[in-house]
Amino acid sequence: MKTPEFIDKRTFVVKNKYVTLANFFSLSRIIVAPILIWIHYNQGITSWFTGLVVYAIFSDYLDGWAARFNDEITELGKVADPIADKLLAGMLFIYAGWINLIPIWFVGLCIGRDLLILTGSIFINNTRGKVAMSVMSGKIFVNFLAAYWIVAFFFPGYTMLKNILLITSTVILFYSFFDYILRFNQIHKGAEFN
Repeated sequence: MKTPEFIDKRTFVVKNKYVTLANFFSLSRIIVAPILIWIHYNQGITSWFTGLVVYAIFSDYLDGWAARFNDEITELGKVADPIADKLLAGMLFIYAGWINLIPIWFVGLCIGRDLLILTGSIFINNTRGKVAMSVMSGKIFVNFLAAYWIVAFFFPGYTMLKNILLITSTVILFYSFFDYILRFNQIHKGAEFN
């Protein structure tokens, strides 16, 4: 009998804890998005708005660091981190599209990609009993997406930089989507994963 391929670079113990520092950072990002929208809509770019943007960005790094540093990688964290990223980005990009800072077609593309990835994740969870972790290209995409959003909000006159980030983000969006499809197929065929 053939041993299933292990597709993650390293193994670690995934715990069933709920209350961890990493999960706090992830879940707090979900709360930050509507606050950012409210502040921007009512007051524009303020020090509170800027501070919460900085927090949202750093909390995405802090949750992974806290999980690894405290040896608290959890099933909830594997779900909460990407869901928090998608909800934060989704709300902020829908708002940015609504106020014409970002093209609506790009917002639709991002939401469509994320819904397809979520559908695949639910399928994997239902068939294999656990959640697959994000792929590195997905994390890179989120970083380019954040850079694009920051330039669109804080430096809207930098048209060339906005266009470069839009094109780069679109290319990485498709690359990461195909990376997720590859991972889905490997897991679907029986590969082991964290």
